[in-house]
Amino acid sequence: MIRLLTFLFVLALAAAGVAWIADRPGDVSVVWLGQRYETSVAVALLGVLLAAIAFTILWGLLRFVLRIPSLMSIAAKARRRNKGYEALSRGMVAAGAGDSALALRSARAAEKHLGEDALTLLLRAQATQLAGDRAGTERAFARMVDRPETRVLGLRGLHVEALRRGDVSSAHHYAEQAHRIAPVTWAGQALLDHHSAAQDWPRALAALESNLAQRSVDKPTARRQRAVLQTAIAQDLPPQDAAEALRLSKEAAEIAPDLVPAATLAASLLSRRGDLRRAARLLEASWKAQPHPDLARAYLDLRPGDSTKDRLARARTLARVAPEDPESVLCVAQAAMEARDFALARATMQPLIDGGARATARMCLLMADLEEMDGGAEGKVREWLARASRAPRDKTWVADGVACDEWAPVSPISGKLDAFRWQAPAERLSAPVDPMPEDPAPVPELAPAMVEPPPVLAEDPQPLPVSPLPEVQAPGPQEKPPEQKSVEATAPALGQEDALAKLAAIRRFAKTDAPRPLKVPPMITAPDDPGPDAPRR
Repeated sequence: MIRLLTFLFVLALAAAGVAWIADRPGDVSVVWLGQRYETSVAVALLGVLLAAIAFTILWGLLRFVLRIPSLMSIAAKARRRNKGYEALSRGMVAAGAGDSALALRSARAAEKHLGEDALTLLLRAQATQLAGDRAGTERAFARMVDRPETRVLGLRGLHVEALRRGDVSSAHHYAEQAHRIAPVTWAGQALLDHHSAAQDWPRALAALESNLAQRSVDKPTARRQRAVLQTAIAQDLPPQDAAEALRLSKEAAEIAPDLVPAATLAASLLSRRGDLRRAARLLEASWKAQPHPDLARAYLDLRPGDSTKDRLARARTLARVAPEDPESVLCVAQAAMEARDFALARATMQPLIDGGARATARMCLLMADLEEMDGGAEGKVREWLARASRAPRDKTWVADGVACDEWAPVSPISGKLDAFRWQAPAERLSAPVDPMPEDPAPVPELAPAMVEPPPVLAEDPQPLPVSPLPEVQAPGPQEKPPEQKSVEATAPALGQEDALAKLAAIRRFAKTDAPRPLKVPPMITAPDDPGPDAPRR
C-alpha cells in the first residue's frame, strides 16, 4: 500500500511538472562549432534526458567489463563457501551418526574451503574426539581459545579433556577462566564440585553463592546444597566452636528437614545445652520428613539416665509422628525389648512380619534377638537368622551405586556434592552354582533314582558328623522324595548355596544302571542344633 501511494505521488509530481513546462513555452538556442541550433524547451529537456540515459547505459557496460575479474573471483569464493558449508553439514551429520572417518574427511574439506571458522574448528574437535585422537582434540580446542567468539567453548572442551586424562588441577584452571569470562552453568558447577571433592567447604560455599548470584543454579537446588555444606562445616568444627556448629546445623535442618545428619547434630548440641524441647521438636520435624534410625536413636537419648519405661514412652511419641512407616514400628519394638515388654514387642512387629512385603534383614535380626531374650527355642533363633541371611537388604546410604554405613557430604566415587540418598541398595544375584557334568543318559528327578549317600565335598574344611539311618522303602507316588527332604532340611542351617551344592553332588553320583534298594541320605545338621520344634527352656 505504501509503495502504491509513493508511485502515485511521484506520477502526480511528474504530470504537474510537464503541465508547468507546457504552460510556459520558450526557445533554446545553442551555438556549437559555428553552427546555431534552436529548439523548444520541451524538446531540449527530452534530449538532455535521453543523453543522460545513454551515458548511464554506456557507463554500466564499461564498469561491467572492467569488473569481470573481480566478479569471477567473487563467484569462485561463493562456490568454495557453498562447498565448505556442504562439507560442514555432512561432517556434523557424520559426527552425530558416529562415522569418524567421514567426519574427519568432511572436517578437512570444510577447513580447505572455509578456513579456521568457528564451526570448522568445532567439527574438527568432534571428529578427533570420535576418532580417539586426544592430542588433536586438545589442539582444536586450544585454537578455539585464541578466538574471542569461541573462547568459552574451547575452555569447556579443554576442561572435559583434562578430566578424562585425570588432570584435576588443569580442569579446575580452565573452569576458573571460563567462570571469569561468562556466568556459564558448567563452569560454576565444576568449581563447586572441585572444592567439594577437596573438602574445602568455605570455598565450596562461596562458589555456591556465586552461582546463585549469577542465576546459574535454581533456588531450591542452591538451598539444598547450602544445607549440605553447612552440615559439613558444622561436623568439622572443633568442640570449642559448639555455638557456631549449632547455628549452622540448625539452619541446615530448617532448610532441609530430610537432611538427617544436620538434625541429629543440632539435636545433640541442643541437648547438651539442656534445651530438650527444641531438640525434640527438631527431631520430630525431621522424622516426619525422613524416618531414620539415627533420628530415633537421638530422640531416645535426648535425656541421659531415663529408664527403659521412659524411653518406651518416648518411642511411642515419636512413632505417632509417622505411624505408617516401618521405622516407627522398629523403634517401638526395640524400645519395648529394652523394657523387657516382649508381648508388646511381638504385637508391634506382627504387622511387619505377617504383612504382604518380605521382612528385611533388620526385621529378622530383631525377631531373632526377641526370641533369644524371651527365652525361646534355639531353633526359632536359628530360623530367624537363616531368614535374615536371605532377606532383602534394609535401607542405607547409597551414592553412585555404593552403599555406605555413614552419610558423607560428597560421593566417595565421583566427588559429587549431596550424592547420598537413604534407600535400599540394589539386589544382586549370588554367584552361580557350578553346573553338573553332562551324563550319557539324563537323570530323572530323584524319585526313581537310586541314590547313594553324598560324599563330603572338597570345599568343606571340616565335615559335620553324620549318623546313618536305616534303609526305608521307596516313597509312594504322593510322598516327597527323601533325598530332596534332606537337602531342604539342611537349608536353614547350611544356607541356600550349600544346599544347592549338596543337591548337585547327589545328582552327580546318582547311578541308574543297576537297580538297588533306595537309601535315604543322612540329614546333615549341626551337633548343637535341636531343630525348630525343640521345646522352650
